[in-house]
Amino acid sequence: MPQTSLPPFQNEPFVDFGLAPNRERMEAALQQVANRFEQEYPMLIGGEKIHTDTKFTSYNPCQIKQTVGRFQKGTAAHAEQAIQAAYSTFPSWSKVPASERAEYLFKAAALMREQRFELNAVLVYEVSKSWAEADGDVAEAIDFLEFYGREMLRLDGPQPCTPYPGESNHLVYIPLGVGAIIPPWNFPLAILAGMSAAAIVTGNTVVIKPAEESMLAGWQFVRIMEAVGLPKGVLNFITGDGAELGSQMVNHQLTRFINFTGSKDVGLLISEQAARRIPGQRWIKRVVAEMGGKDAILVDETADLEAAATGIVAAAFGFQGQKCSACSRVVAVASIYDELLQKVADKTLDLQVGNVENRNMHMGAVISQEAEDKVLKYIEIGKEEGRLVVGGERLSDQGHFVAPTV
Repeated sequence: MPQTSLPPFQNEPFVDFGLAPNRERMEAALQQVANRFEQEYPMLIGGEKIHTDTKFTSYNPCQIKQTVGRFQKGTAAHAEQAIQAAYSTFPSWSKVPASERAEYLFKAAALMREQRFELNAVLVYEVSKSWAEADGDVAEAIDFLEFYGREMLRLDGPQPCTPYPGESNHLVYIPLGVGAIIPPWNFPLAILAGMSAAAIVTGNTVVIKPAEESMLAGWQFVRIMEAVGLPKGVLNFITGDGAELGSQMVNHQLTRFINFTGSKDVGLLISEQAARRIPGQRWIKRVVAEMGGKDAILVDETADLEAAATGIVAAAFGFQGQKCSACSRVVAVASIYDELLQKVADKTLDLQVGNVENRNMHMGAVISQEAEDKVLKYIEIGKEEGRLVVGGERLSDQGHFVAPTV
């Protein structure tokens, strides 16, 4: 698609669930996805669907006995196979014109729009996103595809160089090689799609290892790229133990770069391992690491306290606070502290917590038993260092529900 025929980039609009037709489509999509619970999904290596004797499951955090999908327990040998497939595909894919590579992204974005409610439903079930949070994730995935496609077309054109008498200077961007894509579970479609699409459209081949908590969401991106005809071997998808597969991907001599989003500890480990040169390695590996970390909201005496309290509660408890843009603490000046605290407490008590299949729920479950235990541990620390104002308790044995807590 020539660059001139594309409209300027615009962020994908969100679905208005206040409209009855949209609610009906979402409810139908939830049922459609629920009908596929327990289905088994393969790995994809060099265009071949791979199954293993050992399986493991992804489950619904709101109903921990509900399996949303069964996946292959891949090993380091499968990671090796996937890297080799990506490496052997790179010479041909890197020579595909940028306009053709971008077209795959635009087609994938169009298909995501068609299947938007189904993708939303997957995120509701697999990672306990509310309807609005799930839709935001899908919209962001579409944005990445549209934006990176356009950026590739821009970067493929003539690039500015400083002229110098007697010299003819040219700047050309070239593909790197095999990329390891290691996304998080909290934005399992958007960030996975963004890190993968940027690598693919620039002429690289990739091996994707989704987070173990969100493998079904990762598979959605894979099947969509398959559906738009992405050549075999450009995108390879493996599932299994994160430490085993991730170590093989990061430390392999043919891995050219690593795109990672996740915890600080894992990101620093990847950066350290990638910096070590190993036998057979021809390049210095590149690492793009987005590592988690929350920040405070500061409120002074000039603030609109009602608006501040609304923003604090939304930031603290949207998607159960499980994102790097969440608010985990508030710093307020003494003169407005008590009033602000009361407003935050009152708004927190108004939050509805439960199964996010129900669109009226503000909060769902945290992602895992490990996450639940960690939240409860920090609540106990908070009780020791301060005082409990609201919440503080585990809410259900059926899912990983923790009350919103101040």
